[in-house]
Amino acid sequence: MPWFVKIEEGKVDKNIFDQYVPAHKAYVQDLIAKGHKARSGYWASMGGGMLLFEAASMDEAKAIVALDPLVQNGCVNYQLYEWRIVVE
Repeated sequence: MPWFVKIEEGKVDKNIFDQYVPAHKAYVQDLIAKGHKARSGYWASMGGGMLLFEAASMDEAKAIVALDPLVQNGCVNYQLYEWRIVVE
């Protein structure tokens, strides 16, 4: 199954953003339970973060990202890419 990467940057104040972090974490846990091998985190030295996950297609990846609470609540701007692994 292809891998996808959502690279994001916050666009709201931290106190607003932080309200949706627990829902985002629960959403990522649900993706893991459904077999998407999701991982989520943030950049240590600057704002923003990344969600890495498997999906069957770009259309499915877009649907997954659209349901992320950080996206649904307008907390982030993001770019979505298919990531092709060269070496494992």
